[in-house]
Amino acid sequence: MFETQSGRAISAGGPTLVAVTEPAAAAAATEIPTQVPPQGSRGPDPDGPDGTVAPDGTGVSEGPGGSVAPESILRRQAQRESAARTYARSLPIVPVRARGLTIEGADGRRYLDCLSGAGTLALGHNHPVVLEAIRGVLDSGAPLHVLDLATPVKDAFTTELFANLPPALAADARIQFCGPAGTDAVEAALKLVRTATGRPGLLAFTGAYHGMTAGALDASGGAPGVRVTRLPYPQDLRCPFGVGGPEGAELSARWTENLLDDPKGGVPAPAGMIVEPVQGEGGVIPAPDGWLRRMRAITAARGIPLIADEVQTGVGRTGAFWGVDHAGVVPDVMVLSKAIGGSLPLAVIVYRAGLDVWAPGAHAGTFRGNQLAMAAGTATLAFVRENRLAERAAALGERMLAALRGLACGHPCIGEVRGRGLMIGIELVDPDTGAAAPSLAAAVRQECLDRGLIVELGGRHGAVVRLLPPLTLTDEQAAAVLDRLADAIPAAARRTH
Repeated sequence: MFETQSGRAISAGGPTLVAVTEPAAAAAATEIPTQVPPQGSRGPDPDGPDGTVAPDGTGVSEGPGGSVAPESILRRQAQRESAARTYARSLPIVPVRARGLTIEGADGRRYLDCLSGAGTLALGHNHPVVLEAIRGVLDSGAPLHVLDLATPVKDAFTTELFANLPPALAADARIQFCGPAGTDAVEAALKLVRTATGRPGLLAFTGAYHGMTAGALDASGGAPGVRVTRLPYPQDLRCPFGVGGPEGAELSARWTENLLDDPKGGVPAPAGMIVEPVQGEGGVIPAPDGWLRRMRAITAARGIPLIADEVQTGVGRTGAFWGVDHAGVVPDVMVLSKAIGGSLPLAVIVYRAGLDVWAPGAHAGTFRGNQLAMAAGTATLAFVRENRLAERAAALGERMLAALRGLACGHPCIGEVRGRGLMIGIELVDPDTGAAAPSLAAAVRQECLDRGLIVELGGRHGAVVRLLPPLTLTDEQAAAVLDRLADAIPAAARRTH
C-alpha cells in the first residue's frame, strides 16, 4: 500500500511495500510543508512561518493594495507572445515564487510541480546548493560570458561531468559546448557523425523527439519527408508488430538488422543512429535493456556511431545516472542538456575521441561559455552523486509505479502505467475500444491543476499524463501527488462522459 496525504491507501497491486527513506541531505533541502494546503488555499509560505508572499514586484503588475494582478499579465501574454507557446495555454499560472516541488502563483495558490521544467529541475526549484553556486560566481567577480575560453568554473564542470560518465566513455572522450538548448546539442551530434563518417543518412525511431530545430525535427517522429530512416521502437501497449514484450523487441531488432544488410533495402550506410533510452515526449516508453544492447551491437558491427539522447533521461532521472546505464551500453556520443545546467541553459555533447575530426570553428556558438550554468550544473551533478539520488529515484519510482498500477485496476480508462525511476507515464484510453483518449488526458491535466498539481501530456496522441517530479521528492510529497492524481482521474472520466 502507498499511504496518501488524505490517509487513503492506494493499492500497489502486490505485497506491502516498505517505505523508502530519502537521503538526509536531500530531505533537508526540500522546502514544501508536510501538510499540503487544500485546493485553492495559499497554505504556509515555504520559506517563512507567516505565510506571506515577498512582493518583489519586478516586472509584475499590481492590483489594488499592491497585490499582483495575474489576469492582466496573462492577458498581455496572450496579446504579445507567439502562437507557438504551449505550456502557458494549459497552465494559466503566473509563478512568483518557487522552492523544491512547490510553485506559488501570483494569486497566492500553491502547486506541486511534476513538470519540473520538462525535466530540467533535477533538484527542484531554487535548491540551496544551486543558489549557492550561482552566488559564488556572481560574488567572485568572474566573467559571466567568455565564449569558449578555459575558466576554473568550466574546468570544474567538465571534471565533475567526466567523473559521472560511463567509465569506458570518459576514458577516451571529448566534450563540445554547443549552445544553450538540448536541440542545439542534437544538431551538433548529427553534424559530428556526418563529418566523421562522410555519410549523410541517419537512423532514428518512430515516436522519437530530439528538439525543435530543422535537423532535430528531421530525426523526430512527426517529421515529413526527410533523409532519415525510421525504425520501430519497441513498446507493449501499441507494439508495431502486435505482440509486445520480448518478442516485439526481438522483431524490432531483426527488422533493423535486415534493413541495414539488405542490398536492396534502400538504406545506404548511415552516419549514425540516435535513440532515447526512454522516449519522453513519445509517451514515456522505456527501451528494453536487451533491445538497447542489440542496437549497440548492430551499430558497432557496422561502423555506425550510436548517439544516446540523454537530454531528459540523464542525471539520475530514470533511476541510474544515465538512461543507457540500465542496459550497460556505452554509446559513441551522448547528448546532454536540461538537468546538467542545474536549471540554467546548458547543453553539451560528449563523444569518443576518434570522432573528433572537426576543424577549429567547424561548430561554434556565442553562448557556449555560460559560467552561471556551469557552476549550477557542477553543484547539481555533485549533489545527485553524493546523495545517491539516482538510487533514490529508482526506489521511489518503483513504489509510485506500483501504486499507479494498483490504481489502474479500478479504472479501465488507464490503458497502461509505465516508466523508469521518476519518469512516469499514464496512458489514458477509451475503455470500450482501447483507443488513445486525448480529451480525457486533457481533462485529467485540468482536474490535476484544479487540485494544485502540475502535470503535462505526451505520447503519440497526447493521451499520456507525464510525471517528472524532482529527484528530491520526499515520501510525503509522493503521497500527495498520488492522492491528487487519484482524485483527478475519476473526476475527469465523469466530466468527459
